[in-house]
Amino acid sequence: MIPLALGLGALLGALSQLTPLAFVGLLGGLWLSQIARWLGLLAYMLVILHLNWAKDPWTPQIGQWVRLEGTLQEGFLHTSQGRVYVHYFPRLRDGFYTLEGHLLRPVTKRNPGGFDQQTWLRGLGVTAVLRAGRVVRYESLPYNPSLHLKNQLLAGLSPSVAALISALTLGERRDLGETYGEFQRAGLAHALALSGLHVGILTSFFVLLLYWLGVWRYLVTIALLLLYLWLVGPQPSLVRAVIMASLVLLGLFMGRGRVTLLSALALALFVQLVLEPHAIFSLSAQLSYLAVLGMALVLPRIPRLEGWKQWVWSSVAVTLAAQLLILPLILHHFHQLPLISPIANLLVLPLLSVIVPLGFLKLVLGGLLAIPTEILGTFILNIVGWLSNGPMLHWGEISPLGFGLYYLGVFPLLLGLYGYLGWPHAGGLTATAVLASVLSQYPPRAELWQLDVGQGDAILVRLPGRVEILVDGGRGWAYPRLEQALRALAVDDLDLLIATHPDGDHVEALPKIIENFPVGTLVSGPRVRGDALDDALHRSAELRGVPVLFARAGTELMLAGAHLRFLGPQGLEVEDNARSLVFVLEYNGRKVLFTGDAPASAEIYWEAQPVDILKVGHHGSETSTSTHLLQNFQPKVALIGVGNNPYGHPSGAVLERLNQYGLQVRRTDVEGAIRIPLR
Repeated sequence: MIPLALGLGALLGALSQLTPLAFVGLLGGLWLSQIARWLGLLAYMLVILHLNWAKDPWTPQIGQWVRLEGTLQEGFLHTSQGRVYVHYFPRLRDGFYTLEGHLLRPVTKRNPGGFDQQTWLRGLGVTAVLRAGRVVRYESLPYNPSLHLKNQLLAGLSPSVAALISALTLGERRDLGETYGEFQRAGLAHALALSGLHVGILTSFFVLLLYWLGVWRYLVTIALLLLYLWLVGPQPSLVRAVIMASLVLLGLFMGRGRVTLLSALALALFVQLVLEPHAIFSLSAQLSYLAVLGMALVLPRIPRLEGWKQWVWSSVAVTLAAQLLILPLILHHFHQLPLISPIANLLVLPLLSVIVPLGFLKLVLGGLLAIPTEILGTFILNIVGWLSNGPMLHWGEISPLGFGLYYLGVFPLLLGLYGYLGWPHAGGLTATAVLASVLSQYPPRAELWQLDVGQGDAILVRLPGRVEILVDGGRGWAYPRLEQALRALAVDDLDLLIATHPDGDHVEALPKIIENFPVGTLVSGPRVRGDALDDALHRSAELRGVPVLFARAGTELMLAGAHLRFLGPQGLEVEDNARSLVFVLEYNGRKVLFTGDAPASAEIYWEAQPVDILKVGHHGSETSTSTHLLQNFQPKVALIGVGNNPYGHPSGAVLERLNQYGLQVRRTDVEGAIRIPLR
């Protein structure tokens, strides 16, 4: 009956969530107490001591073939030594396992904007990854009541609505697919993270429902919140919300009155960091605490309006206040900010406040609530899908200096809000931070990025004046990582898109590039009509109205101070790789030779000239990069775009040749994305 009570509590508690200001009003207050300050300082000291002195149990076994046994849950193997993340394809279902494999350290991101497994796992307190090679033993888990409840929750629902209700009720977002992207583009991704919304609903109801217990109702409510936390798992934002609500309830039980919001936030951070010091590295925890801090600082100082205007104003104000301190984190990690976010929250959050309690009720009633849940879920998905097409602010990764300047700009405004600084002075200080941020972008950079797209090529050349040139793009499956990298580098459009030749590992992703990025000109080699990849590329250009320049030996281009001179193809080649576009890009006295997959037989036709950087031909295949080329062009740095492959790339003979001529060899399979300045 506990889930039924939770569902009823959520349904009634939703009435207190008609405006996002409700839970702020419940906690109230602003300033930290002295004890909260000292406890916060103690928490940070304990975290520093723990992170510096805690021993990693996996260090002696890293890099070795090991046998581990334990319980696998949601991809993590719980052993007697601690947790490890399991990498195995296909994904293993939960159960008791004995696994054998290589124990490795988590990997960092391989491209700008890429997934940083190391930081993600660090925030969960996990320091090792088991790349499982063999399942020695498997036993299914005993009856799990939470699995039964999940089946009840999903009964009678379409896949898309089932994924939505599972995320909103249990925090499981694995099956959302493109729906999660739509929530992100609508500025509603935070609604899918279990946090204050759910805890506020449950807390409000149980305090009312258990009124007859007197002050003991507060302790019972704390117990029920902990039960909910056990049911869905210790997600950082939910842990924060439960701790804060429990502190408030404990204060009421002790007759101390309501705990101020900032005091509750500081105490919650103290408790969470003492119990889980690694949570300080969790992006989810960082966003959760900073969002609440922003609301705590701003909302008490905003003016109040009358009637329905106050409801609209407060709803919009909550969104803006919550984003005040998390804005640079959002732009840095997600590279976009939906400008429609305040309106989206105004329209969708009240609906979520109804579907969440429906989800709790459905945990017990199952199919009986399938129809209303399906109708409301479909309506929400349609609205979110429509809102996801709104205008978007795109932004690249932010440097530590950028973070510092942002918060230096916000701080005077907060002082002005509280009257500690006059608005003219506050505005002047903020404007100074903005000016410093603008000046930090000068002089504009010129650089080359060999991006990691696995076994393939994708090279971005960036020139002053936000001029962007992309040479090839890799295979279709690598497109998401390519787009993430371009977004992280703040690439909004491409002035030139150069397709060296129609091989899948070079151009298969380019039609999607043309679809999602404005392209000034497509530069292509001779048309190969009837070739599926070449036809798809030129069809995409035609549909988007992108002009096409067919280049060959002797073609020259000037762009933003850069000179592109094409050395091949000659026009008589028959073999596919031999038709590769080959060119030298010269900027500010530095030269880069791009070779596509051109073989050694084509290299003898290229006009000799010294270059600084060589993009090694055909991913290091021994059919390219001859001694003749190295003697005629005398490069200093060799770039190899290569990934896991069955071809033996890069060839040992080519690597030895490059070493003999004294080149510095840079490989994407070893380093990930490679950046080289062109100044």
